[in-house]
Amino acid sequence: MPLTVAVQMDPLASINIAGDSTFALMLSAQARGHRLFHYLAEDLNYSGGRVWAKAQPVTVQRVADDHFRLGDTVALDLGADADVVLMRQDPPFDLGYITATHLLERIADRTLIVNDPTQVRNAPEKVFVLDYARFMPPTLVTRSLDEARAFLREHGEIVLKPLHGNGGKAIFRVGRDGANLSALIEVFNTMWREPHMVQAFLPDVAKGDKRIVLVDGVVAGAINRLPGEGEIRSNLAVGGSAEKTALTTEEQEICAVLGPELKRRGLLFVGIDVIGGKWLTEINVTSPTGIVAIERFDGTDVAAMIWDAIEGKVAARSG
Repeated sequence: MPLTVAVQMDPLASINIAGDSTFALMLSAQARGHRLFHYLAEDLNYSGGRVWAKAQPVTVQRVADDHFRLGDTVALDLGADADVVLMRQDPPFDLGYITATHLLERIADRTLIVNDPTQVRNAPEKVFVLDYARFMPPTLVTRSLDEARAFLREHGEIVLKPLHGNGGKAIFRVGRDGANLSALIEVFNTMWREPHMVQAFLPDVAKGDKRIVLVDGVVAGAINRLPGEGEIRSNLAVGGSAEKTALTTEEQEICAVLGPELKRRGLLFVGIDVIGGKWLTEINVTSPTGIVAIERFDGTDVAAMIWDAIEGKVAARSG
């Protein structure tokens, strides 16, 4: 049965359709006959128990610079008139993001929200992963320069990154001499009120950072992201490149442990990051990516897998 799907995301004009996972999901939904609406998180409203958005009906096509058509703006009641809301705006995971989850969870008993807004709020990428510390590299969460220095002495080389950062931004490697560590902690403490993440540097990052996508707790596919020249960051958004890959035994174990919990939490579309075939660094639940590259390398239609799961959950609710 055709569904009404509201897509909460960034402006459509700003996306790169060649690799954007949300756009791929929209194309797949449209091909199945679902009706699409687009709105920004800032367009959410609440009154009298209703949550609605100033949304526009949209059609999409894979044509560069002519990839969408928007209709007239309507006040779309997300609890009454939408079957599915895709919460797909890009991080950072800030108060705006958190507020959107608070509003959307008020209609979650009537409309399927992907991913579940309560669980998204409770599972920020670099905090949720601490539940699986046995798979992580040595990690410190702190605002203290003294603690960071002690951690550096213990591990030789470290990486410093914002706890709620995204897209490979503001990630710094600090060598054994500790040059710039004090300045970096000073800048980080000025920029962010929360603690920061410090991890032992993993030389295996030069071989890539694997993105593994799980759909409703089941592995759908993976790509290996290679850092650009002179970089330690392999995120595609900062110049990394992707290649075909397969899962190691350790990665399969990580997915087997995570999968049931992701499913239980209603985290239907998740991307985890693993370095060196065994070191889990992030569990991405806010707006994970990678499905376009997986299809390019493996031929796996992950978007179709996601819609199969969504349609099954909507049918189960209505049944």
